[in-house]
Amino acid sequence: MNDSSGPEMSVVITTRENFRSIETTIHYLLKQTVRDRIELVIVAPSEERLYFEQSLLKEFWGFQVVSVGQIRSVGKANAEGFRQARGELVALAEDHCFPEPGWAEALIVAHSDSCVGIGPVIRNANPATMVSWCDFLIGYCFWMEPLAAVETTFIPGHNSSYKRSVLIEEYGDQLGKMLESETVMHMDLYRKGYRLCIEPAACAAHVNFSLLSSWLPVQYYAGRVFAGNRRHNWSVSKRLLYGIAFPLIPLVRLYRISKELTRPGRPRYLLVRLLPLLLFGLLFDGLGQMIGYLTGSGNATDKLGQFEFNRINHITEGDRKLLFRSKLEKT
Repeated sequence: MNDSSGPEMSVVITTRENFRSIETTIHYLLKQTVRDRIELVIVAPSEERLYFEQSLLKEFWGFQVVSVGQIRSVGKANAEGFRQARGELVALAEDHCFPEPGWAEALIVAHSDSCVGIGPVIRNANPATMVSWCDFLIGYCFWMEPLAAVETTFIPGHNSSYKRSVLIEEYGDQLGKMLESETVMHMDLYRKGYRLCIEPAACAAHVNFSLLSSWLPVQYYAGRVFAGNRRHNWSVSKRLLYGIAFPLIPLVRLYRISKELTRPGRPRYLLVRLLPLLLFGLLFDGLGQMIGYLTGSGNATDKLGQFEFNRINHITEGDRKLLFRSKLEKT
């Protein structure tokens, strides 16, 4: 810890295993222009199982390890890091999303405004496969380049920053559940009058699923978790209505993705090329949402968590060599 005044931002990153699984992202965090103003919060099953040299993190303002035992839910693990963070601004990070050097500084500056949540622009870190592009477009098309600073209704999940005190006050013990599907939380914050913004000076490269065998189950589980959380406090009739209307979900989402791709500067040529596979993935998402609206999320949170960690296991061999091994060799 460098001083007693506190960090300007805490960055929370969760691992189910050890330090090696998050090492690439931490190397990118060490390249931040304001790394000496950042507290790194590592959420892990136990500190003893991390196996890392503390001297590696000496350039940060400080760091801490939050031990939580077995991790099943990314949201609940991130919530524990959130509660223990010493910064008023808290950003979430992943083992497969790599922030550019000015990312943290841009978010800190942007938080001087009244926005409670600020998200970055997201780039596709592994654009070589059709599966990766489909995964990217379904998850992040609203925040791809080019994008101006804008107030919005929701921001990138797992990769955005928040005013800690607001989320703690609003959600308390329910914060973990809200962070399981951040889009639902964003909708709730927006309804309550809080502002959410995108800061284009903050940019991160996201590694997307590029194996079909991983991507399709994720679409189903993500859809079910989203719908299962969204239906909370809904009447039975409303749950039934949304469940029955599930065939419309892929069409509505495809329309929104198409609209984003046709904006100036976007790779609109991808739409025709990706359309069959994109629609296939959206059907899995729609099916997951139908089950979620009708029966709840079930064990989908646990299932989804199995895919969210160690993205290196869910991408092609070419992506692995390009994104992880070579990056570590150069640092």
